[in-house]
Amino acid sequence: MRWFTCTPVDFGGGPDFFARDSGLLCRGFQLLGVESRAVMPGTRNANDEPDLIRTDYKNLESADWWGSQHLDGVVLYAWGHPKFNKVAAAIHDAGVFIVLNQDSGGLVSPLAGFTQWLKEQWILSGSGRGGVAYLRFLKLTLKGLSFGLFVTDPLRACHLGYGNLIACVSPIATDHYKKLCRIYGGKTLSSRVVSIPHAVEPVFCFTNEPKNRRVVCVGRWQETVQKRPWMLMEVVGSLVSADAQVEVAIVGNATPELETWHNSLPQGLRSRVRLWGFTGRAALAELLRDSQVFYSPSAFESFGIAAAEALCSGTTVVAGRSVSMASFEWFISEASGTLAAEDNVEGHLKALLHELECWEKNDRNPGKIAGTWQGRLHADRVAEKTLELSGRPRIEP
Repeated sequence: MRWFTCTPVDFGGGPDFFARDSGLLCRGFQLLGVESRAVMPGTRNANDEPDLIRTDYKNLESADWWGSQHLDGVVLYAWGHPKFNKVAAAIHDAGVFIVLNQDSGGLVSPLAGFTQWLKEQWILSGSGRGGVAYLRFLKLTLKGLSFGLFVTDPLRACHLGYGNLIACVSPIATDHYKKLCRIYGGKTLSSRVVSIPHAVEPVFCFTNEPKNRRVVCVGRWQETVQKRPWMLMEVVGSLVSADAQVEVAIVGNATPELETWHNSLPQGLRSRVRLWGFTGRAALAELLRDSQVFYSPSAFESFGIAAAEALCSGTTVVAGRSVSMASFEWFISEASGTLAAEDNVEGHLKALLHELECWEKNDRNPGKIAGTWQGRLHADRVAEKTLELSGRPRIEP
């Protein structure tokens, strides 16, 4: 059996690429004994892994090139974006089974659910924090209701029509896409929508070591609208004031604002809040294994891979409940976390204190949590689910 994954963008092809998304799913297939390589356009780089194929972009749009690879299937990570329609068409026309990965919470069009879509535009704009956010909200909304409906949606419908399976990364995203595809192509297209989550590296696991009363936060903190470092600082400052035992580890390159805030904390609190900076995968896995809680202050996430890695480590998840955090409703579904009733500082603080109390009362079972989520999210399990679902009767567009 021979399955490839493809990302039609010239990213780096080193170890970081193979630690997530299409690169990691390629490795998941390999763990099952399936012959697999990842495909990207561009010129080969010195740090590219051996199992990466670099090719001219024009080959990605060639049915003859895909046919020459003699494949049983391809998982295409192209976000359903119309600019990659020719790539999806080429794989389809080569007679290769194609799985279209949708890295999204599902609210990609007003047609997926107008009220929720409108809420997401507000969140994506920055939720009104400053006048620029209001202008951004107006721009996003007008674009979605004009160009989006009359240009992007028909082109996206064309793209999705090439897929034998349309893979969504969470149950809620799956529901949104089913509704959208029912509008795009009726029951035939909607029936191809399935849930296949992003894969997690097997290094994220639990080995029965004691869990410390520690909260871990991971993010690209320079992305202020999405990751909300201002929320992180306010919540963490209140948390270490309210709980005299808890420690907090903040992973990711610190912004100047984060460093200034950290330095301003009273010594008694600052000693329990550590700015880890950028850290390697093995060190992050070890940190998650011996911590109790993972906290995300994000305003939106298409999936939330760091939270998924935490669950596979037996670490529970806390975040805000939001239409733009679709995967997190699933992430807490196995007594594996808490979502804040209100997506604000007070709500997040209450959720964290509640989750720490659950650990104190032994209401959390890290071994069970890790076992459940490893079975769903580890790379070989995601690859296995992809192969199982690809065994469905093939539906031609």
